[in-house]
Amino acid sequence: MTLTVFFWGTLVLYGGSSLWWVFEITVLAYDWEADSLTEVGLPDIQVRILTVDSASTVQVSVNSLPEQLDDIKVIAETEIDIDGADVHVPPDDFECQAQRKGRAIEWARRHVPCDREYVLYLDEDTIVINLEGLPAADVIQISEHPLRTGSRLAYLCEVFRIGYQREQRAFHRLAYPLYAWGGAVAVRRDLENKITWDVPTITEDTTFIWRAAKYLDQQDEQLDYQLVNGRFRNQAPPSLSAMINQRRRWLSGTVDDMHRLPRRYLPLQFTRIITWTVSPLIPLLSVVAFLFPGVVPQHNLYQIASTGLFGMLFVYTTAGMLEYRTYPEVGLLHLIITPFTVVIYAVGALWGFLRPVSDFEVTEKTAGQVDVETLSEENPGFSQADVDSSDDTESVVESDSANK
Repeated sequence: MTLTVFFWGTLVLYGGSSLWWVFEITVLAYDWEADSLTEVGLPDIQVRILTVDSASTVQVSVNSLPEQLDDIKVIAETEIDIDGADVHVPPDDFECQAQRKGRAIEWARRHVPCDREYVLYLDEDTIVINLEGLPAADVIQISEHPLRTGSRLAYLCEVFRIGYQREQRAFHRLAYPLYAWGGAVAVRRDLENKITWDVPTITEDTTFIWRAAKYLDQQDEQLDYQLVNGRFRNQAPPSLSAMINQRRRWLSGTVDDMHRLPRRYLPLQFTRIITWTVSPLIPLLSVVAFLFPGVVPQHNLYQIASTGLFGMLFVYTTAGMLEYRTYPEVGLLHLIITPFTVVIYAVGALWGFLRPVSDFEVTEKTAGQVDVETLSEENPGFSQADVDSSDDTESVVESDSANK
């Protein structure tokens, strides 16, 4: 009986999560690009780039910004020199509830002058592509396409993740967007000052969205969230260990902050967390059921259902390849190793679920010494021109397939 509950319970949880994903990208995401992406002009945006002390990486990001973005702030933990941007360092004696990255953002909110309507937060390694403006929403998530900087497997896991995150196209129809993961998030300045970043969390961007949604809900309003398909470039984790630790932090922070969601969202979010951590079990359980038919009642039905759900893993990979516009021969490699990719991708989540982390750990970007030459070596087709000419960077989007 216990085995039956385990086998079928795992299958039902994963099946429910998969069906929800299909519903999101086919129904809820319908017509998501209808809204104007340039309702807010670039002169109405202040850029804030968060870093510890990686001057070379930040400089690449600053160089990629359009000239019309003339209010650029770098929030760093130590003094660094950046051409084209003002650098601000939170003092050691600044105290608030937020920690690490959130603390730096909260200090900047309080002390860095801003007379623009929006603040665009970028990670230190975010390379801006084809940004002409923003929709007039409360929170804007800009999509990302990570570049390879080290481990090929870590990069392939990122392709898989970007495929799964296609569901973000549906989040504007949800009262509470399910997460905000990526290297670029813009927030309306007035709303930011009402919500603040002053809470203890290690997933500050997702937590901010949930708190903003709750605040507006209490005002009988709904959060206006929009996804811009900007395909900004940032760096994939340089190693498997860095990626696993990053996923552990994401999962830990999500679980720790789930109490901020309304009760009606908790079953959905909990199901997604469980399926993320146990996704590698689906093909394994299918094989066990095939080898030992007596273990699972209604064996034939289980085989069909588990095989179909195993196929969903390849759907996520295919979605990622479509986003990256991958060449067929490269795509074949992605598909072949998908089961292995999924196992690696799930390890960090499982670790975070079993042993949550409570502190923010910075994901190093190629030892903090990334420059355009390094990115070009790992990503043929990506060059200095892609960074310096941010008004003509379609080549970056088109050259994703060069990662082979």
